[in-house]
Amino acid sequence: MTEAVSATAVRDYFTGLQTRIVQALEQAGGEPLRTDQWQREEGGGGISRLIEGGQLLERGGVLFSHVMGTRLPPSASAHRPELAGRPWQAMGVSMVLHPRNPHVPTTHMNVRMFLASARPGHDERDVFWFGGGIDLTPYYPHAEDARHFHQACRDALAPHGADYYPRYKRWCDEYFFLKHRNETRGIGGIFFDDLNEPGFDASFALVRSVGDSFLGAYLPIVERRRDLPYGERERDFQAYRRGRYVEFNLVYDRGTLFGLQSGGRTESILLSMPPVAHWRYDWQPRPGTPESELAAYLSPREWV
Repeated sequence: MTEAVSATAVRDYFTGLQTRIVQALEQAGGEPLRTDQWQREEGGGGISRLIEGGQLLERGGVLFSHVMGTRLPPSASAHRPELAGRPWQAMGVSMVLHPRNPHVPTTHMNVRMFLASARPGHDERDVFWFGGGIDLTPYYPHAEDARHFHQACRDALAPHGADYYPRYKRWCDEYFFLKHRNETRGIGGIFFDDLNEPGFDASFALVRSVGDSFLGAYLPIVERRRDLPYGERERDFQAYRRGRYVEFNLVYDRGTLFGLQSGGRTESILLSMPPVAHWRYDWQPRPGTPESELAAYLSPREWV
């Protein structure tokens, strides 16, 4: 399969996945998502589908982007310095949903492909890789939800090999870890990067399985928790925990850092941020409160 056909097939899948997820979210929330189509001066563009101030989703974005450049900057190729200076393109669907009800978890999903093309006159070959994953960040956790989410992750990867789920789950636990807090961002899921073996077809098939699994992994949790009562106390705790989400995205997240370093669209990159976040000095929940229960979920554990 040639580079052009491969890129076209991936782009078609990603745009279709964005459409399917948006339609499901609009049906679940009963509210439309705004469409913001944009172009990047350096090359490429994307379609941002987003909502702010909704009844179900206080803020959410389902973003497709396909950006490119003539020379990959060294700052954006730190882990593959031999690719610096090559023509490149990156495409993917990235999504973060921040529900209004604190009993409904925040979730993140990303599937992407990166391609660095060989330069004429150089002894090079095209280099591609896929990455992505899904993860869950509850504020008031429920073991039933964690088991369901991880079962969906394992089922998505099972057709591709029995070793993928435990490996990608461990990678997720290690990646979404706030070292300065000594805690995970949530209850994890799966995460992978630099996937190009055993070849394009198999790698692309695995990515499709991950993308296709999202709605079944997340929407049943939404339906179980969306009508649970909450008040100012729960909203205040939600805002406090959202601060951890901000810390991770701005300090550790490779996608955020790559987007900003490569001249990406700031509005789209920072759409992952929650609408409200609080920080407090050395705050600790009182033992025995629902808020204190979250601590037991902020370290890696086996769910299925």
